Amino acid sequence: MSYDNACKYLAEQYPQEFVRWLLGIDAQQIEVLKTELTLEAIRADSVTFLRTANRILHIEFQTLATSNPPLNFRMLDYSVRLKRQYRCSIVQVVIFLQETTNEVVFTEKYRDDTTIHKYQVVRLWEQESTAFLANPALLPLATLTRTNSPSGLLTQVAEQVAKIADREERQNIAGCTEILAGLRFEKDLIRQLLREDIMKESVIYQDILQQGRKQGEETLILRQINRRFGEVNASLIQNIRGLSIEQLEELGEALFDFSQIADLEAWLNQQS
Repeated sequence: MSYDNACKYLAEQYPQEFVRWLLGIDAQQIEVLKTELTLEAIRADSVTFLRTANRILHIEFQTLATSNPPLNFRMLDYSVRLKRQYRCSIVQVVIFLQETTNEVVFTEKYRDDTTIHKYQVVRLWEQESTAFLANPALLPLATLTRTNSPSGLLTQVAEQVAKIADREERQNIAGCTEILAGLRFEKDLIRQLLREDIMKESVIYQDILQQGRKQGEETLILRQINRRFGEVNASLIQNIRGLSIEQLEELGEALFDFSQIADLEAWLNQQS
């Protein structure tokens, strides 16, 4: 999940740089679209939709080659839904982060008896590092590009991160770099080269900590509920997972006053 968050943050924080890299154009106006599409809710943290004047760039980041439904069918599905909703050209790019020989990373189309749908694939480990090192928005991805000296590449990335003048931007790029470099390097080496205090102050780093805290609260609350009332239905679980950290903490205290599942349902209705 953290890899997805880092990639999504970069693409949505620096949409012009990603459009320039993947489409080869300088777009003056880019809209970051919601990743929820009509008909049936589809949402994935690794998906980003960037809309320019006459097309939509659909970027999908992948760490694993496995997918259900299969990735190539999912790309067809996204394309159809995007065209139906926005009625413009769709360019789809799947960016594979971690090196593998799985045939999925070398597949660039969906095909059955009646349909052929094509999309683009970028395998980061095949990409030259030069362009990534020269662009702060792409620096975290540079750690996964082609090199004969991985540790030397990480050193170069760390040096470029240190040159970013704006402190907040430097923090956030360092945080994303630490996360993505973890796909290739040992944590000790990463922390030797990237200042830990800078990384921990980054927006993306704090966001991941918050998500971890929220998941911990959810797990604890659900265990308490199951212990007191037995298994609860899926809709209740979904409502609980939709609560904020503060609401989860309040629920943890309120549970002591509940005598039946109806009390929990009433409390959740009040929150919504």
